[in-house]
Amino acid sequence: MGPTFTIKGIEALQPGEVAWDTRILGLGCRCQKAKKSFVLKYRMAGRQWLYTLGAFGDDFTPVQARTEAARLLGEVRAGRNPALAKREAREAPVLRESFAAFLEEVRAKKAAETYKQYALLYKNHIGPALGRHQVAAVTRADVARLHGKMAATAHQANRTLAVLSSFFSWCIKRGHLPDGATNPCRHIDKYREKPRERFLSEAELCRLGAAIAWYEGLPGHKRDTIYVPAALRLILLTGARQGEILGLRWADVDSDRRLIRLQESKTGQKTIYLPAPALQVLSAVPRLEGNPYVICGAKPGARLVNIKDPWTLVREKAGMPDLRLHDLRHTYASAAVAGGYHLKVIGALLGHANTKTTERYAHLANDPLQAASEDIGRKIGAALAGGRESDNVVPLKTGA
Repeated sequence: MGPTFTIKGIEALQPGEVAWDTRILGLGCRCQKAKKSFVLKYRMAGRQWLYTLGAFGDDFTPVQARTEAARLLGEVRAGRNPALAKREAREAPVLRESFAAFLEEVRAKKAAETYKQYALLYKNHIGPALGRHQVAAVTRADVARLHGKMAATAHQANRTLAVLSSFFSWCIKRGHLPDGATNPCRHIDKYREKPRERFLSEAELCRLGAAIAWYEGLPGHKRDTIYVPAALRLILLTGARQGEILGLRWADVDSDRRLIRLQESKTGQKTIYLPAPALQVLSAVPRLEGNPYVICGAKPGARLVNIKDPWTLVREKAGMPDLRLHDLRHTYASAAVAGGYHLKVIGALLGHANTKTTERYAHLANDPLQAASEDIGRKIGAALAGGRESDNVVPLKTGA
């Protein structure tokens, strides 16, 4: 008679021995070296499967093993294979592995700046919170918890949510999640973001221009005092993104047609038009032999990667320490709107892929409307005053 399926019988098991239950067919406890584990053998689709229920001990007894075995056999009768499901769960990819593959595809198909943003969000937020989770195990509650922790930085929180949503959609397409799986980012509301656009007035532009000229005259390395001012002026004069100017190659510049043809930008191929002042800036930039870039860096053949420190000096000199580089692009857009150009034209100049991106500048059209209102008002006011047109602006009274 073999070992009995009782506590005493299991305790007496020697390595290589198995105690089989007489009540539930296929349930047993086997001893491997010093470890004793409950197992369940069953047949499904013409094949025998072995499922390990758990280790024998105070927390898992023969009675509990029978209860769990009965539940698992119910799964088998319903057509579900618990051993296969357990193996698939164990072999399922973790988020950090799948996200690495996702980033490689982003690198190949999207702009370099987009890849850089995705990688940074993963490094700072997504990875620390979810990197060790299995992709299939990430829940809406997990994503909502991460989004909630970033509430103080609404823009970054919303951007993280958007990147995660793209990632999980990619996982479904690539088979990291089953067809029909629900994206755990669904139904998580984004935070309301405060408008971040800032537009320089004419007086502020004059101050900024003077600060750039001041920096240009500083004693220092040629790379800083020549290429940084050129980059800032080109961003202002073309409305291009910082990365587009810093990554600009001479081969992209067509001086005869007065334009730049970028093979790659945030929105794909893009044409940047060059007004006369921008052409003057480009003509003054020295070309370095062996370096294909317009805005050259310190290393031979490399571009200038970061202008954060020089920009800090310039904006502080201009008396605008909170001014962002991206505000220079907004300033270009505001000047275009004030000039009366259609939003579609402005969107084409800025390289917007979506017209809604340009529509945020629509409120700036109030300036030309205000000017028209003033002109019409003066004419009507002159007629009412007996033909005497006045430019005087009378302030409205407040209070009694």
